[in-house]
Amino acid sequence: MTSSDETHFRPEYPGELTSRVGRVITSDRWGTGRRVGVVCASFNGGVTERLLEGALGAFEECGVARSDITLLWVPGAFEAPLGAKHLVDAGLDAVVTLGAVIRGDTGHYEVVANECARGVQQVQLETGVPVVFGVLTVNTVEQALERSRPDDTNKGRESALTALDMISVISQVAR
Repeated sequence: MTSSDETHFRPEYPGELTSRVGRVITSDRWGTGRRVGVVCASFNGGVTERLLEGALGAFEECGVARSDITLLWVPGAFEAPLGAKHLVDAGLDAVVTLGAVIRGDTGHYEVVANECARGVQQVQLETGVPVVFGVLTVNTVEQALERSRPDDTNKGRESALTALDMISVISQVAR
């Protein structure tokens, strides 16, 4: 377990800080008018399909129009950063990358997981557009299935919400 009640963010905390800082910026998490992309790896597709369902459900709940979602399929997680870069270049407000890298018996896992994460971060920092790392890096298939369950703990869902949060807060900084 990597989270507990003691590590959860209290939603009321930013409001408590208004007397201590000049400006508090939080997300409205609203999706109307937001143009988002999803890069989804077909490798380990049984898992990525579940992540994608979570992401699409979150976008729908937050009001992102179906016509404002672009889905790009890539062969695997290693290719996700390049796919994300092309979606960013197409003018989208944020991109979510989804994939599943499951540890095997060789060092291939570390290369793919590390380079995918590095590439996603590179695209994000070079462009200033949120690119969310929704790629599972797990030891077992069971862990991947656990993190892609069809509920609020689905990491695809969390990644989509993170994308909307980042669009919101970044747009407010410039005001």
